[in-house]
Amino acid sequence: QLQLVESGGDLVQPGGSLRLSCAASGFALDYLAIGWFRQAPGKEREGVSCISRRGSSTNYADSVKGRFTMSSDNAKNTVYLQMNSLEPEDTAVYYCAATLTFNSCSASLMRYWGKGTLVTVSS
Repeated sequence: QLQLVESGGDLVQPGGSLRLSCAASGFALDYLAIGWFRQAPGKEREGVSCISRRGSSTNYADSVKGRFTMSSDNAKNTVYLQMNSLEPEDTAVYYCAATLTFNSCSASLMRYWGKGTLVTVSS
């Protein structure tokens, strides 16, 4: 059974930076397509970034390109989301999700989800 645990959410001022972590257990990252999603209050869930199996590609939502960087550490079986130049619009619960079956991070294909970590961007 794959388990995902997010951490790193916090209150940060606009323009600040934050790094989120998602620790995976049960399967090695190479077997997963794994992504970050977020859901702001009153809004639909949004895909933020995705690393495909074996890290062959990394994709980002247009809203975070150039500001967010997703990376992985296979030795720690952990993925990260480095978030820079944060804006109030980035306020959301951030979730890590993964699939063993598909090489895509479409939300409907993600079978495994973490419980989320709250990021609040406010002065």
